[in-house]
Order: sequence, then structure tokens, then C-alpha cells
Amino acid sequence: MDLDMRRVRYFVAVAEESSFVRAASRLHMTQPALSRQIRALEEDLSMVLFQRDRQGTQLTRAGHQLLEDARPMLSMAQAVQQRVRMANREVNHFTIGFMPGVIVTPIVREFARTAPQLDIEVVHTSITDQVDFLLDGRVDVCYVRLPEGMFEVVPLFPEPRVVALSSAHPLAELKAVHVEDLRDMTLLQDPRDVPEWRGRVPRHPVMPLEDTGRFPVTIEECLEGVAPRMVALAYTKHRTMPELHQFAELSRRMLGPGADIDRH
Repeated sequence: MDLDMRRVRYFVAVAEESSFVRAASRLHMTQPALSRQIRALEEDLSMVLFQRDRQGTQLTRAGHQLLEDARPMLSMAQAVQQRVRMANREVNHFTIGFMPGVIVTPIVREFARTAPQLDIEVVHTSITDQVDFLLDGRVDVCYVRLPEGMFEVVPLFPEPRVVALSSAHPLAELKAVHVEDLRDMTLLQDPRDVPEWRGRVPRHPVMPLEDTGRFPVTIEECLEGVAPRMVALAYTKHRTMPELHQFAELSRRMLGPGADIDRH
């Protein structure tokens, strides 16, 4: 059985709105027509995806699983369309995503020298949307904090967490500090991202910036602490574009273990 991507898109709308009426309005279709499409999808899967009661429309366990898988599936479908359109260009286009903290200029220059047939573009990503750039096809490769699942991943180097202190602080003279040394200090980032943290958090932990509802995402907005994270190069699995492997090997050579390039 092949999933109907149109029905999957309808399902995501209902799941996000928790309402057939609101989802139908968002999709510019009638509520009965949307209900028929969702029933057809449930029949295709032989699963009930929504519980409909007086409290509204709630996802079942199967529905929660489908929603988790459906979003990247739809993004990948969009990415395929974009890459097909890009492949029709006369000039080969190759887009590289990079994040704060990784110096890519030497690699891009060397790659441009070895692949003169490519029209190379470099795109800056934030800490939170690196995977989105890969999913929707805006970049061919991206330097990321190690993702999981649907990407080919080339681990490059561990990125240590750091603590920013005033030069007058007693801990500033130490070469390294333990998380316990920071117990009496206030953590500015989301404490869920630092499971080792046992110190103080703000009265309203990780206050959304300017009431936008989002967490701090830039280097200037948050302090990093505790365990290192692996910086890696990622690209979508099963793509046969030879330049992907060429760029991955160059990144491994210039940023991987034993490389003498300044990574930051």
C-alpha cells in the first residue's frame, strides 16, 4: 500500500489544529470532504488516528506516531521537488549550510577549486533549524550538531561546552570547571537541554524572548555548559550526487581528527 501524500498533509493539518473545522478552513476545503479523506487514510492504514469526543479531536497512539513521521516525510517530498527543479538548471548548483562556531571558508575555497563546474552557495543556519534546511532541500549538505535518522552523517570533531564568566570571578582562573562548581549560578538556557544541571534556574525558566514563545537560539542569547557535542556534516541518504561524497571527504580531511585547521 502506498500512502497518499495529499491525505497525509490533510492529517497533519487536523492534528495541528485539533479540529476538523479549523483544519478545513486552513486547507480551504469543506469539513465533510476533509473527514472523508481522513477516514480513507485510516482505512488505508487499518488504524484509528483520531478520537473524536466532546473534548474535541485527539490523536490516538497511532496518530501520534504518524504525526511524528509525517512532518519529515512531507518535508522530504518538498525537497525532492525542489531538487528536481534545481537539477534542470544549466549550471550545477551546490548549497552548503553552516552554523555558528564552524569556520567553513577554507573548505569552501578548496572545494570550489576542485569542483569548478559547480555554482556554490553558502547559507547560514541557526542552531535550531539546521535539520529543516536539509529536509526541505534548501541545502545539499549542512554542518550540524549530530542529527539522527534519515541523514548520512560524517562525524568531524567534538565541540566542548563553555562557560562565560567575568574575569573577576573566582572560577575564571581555572582551566576547567565541573557542573557542580556552577550550582549557585543561574542557567540561562533551557535546563531540559542540560540533564546534568542541578543548580538554579530563573523563576520562569528560559523566558521566551520578547514574548515570542521561542527559546534563545544564538550564541549571544545562551550560555553553553557541560558535555561536548559532536559536530558533523549531514546530507540526505540515498542521494547519488558525487559532489556530496567529495565535499564530505574534504570536510573530514580538513576538520576531522588530526586536521590542523582552526575549527573556530
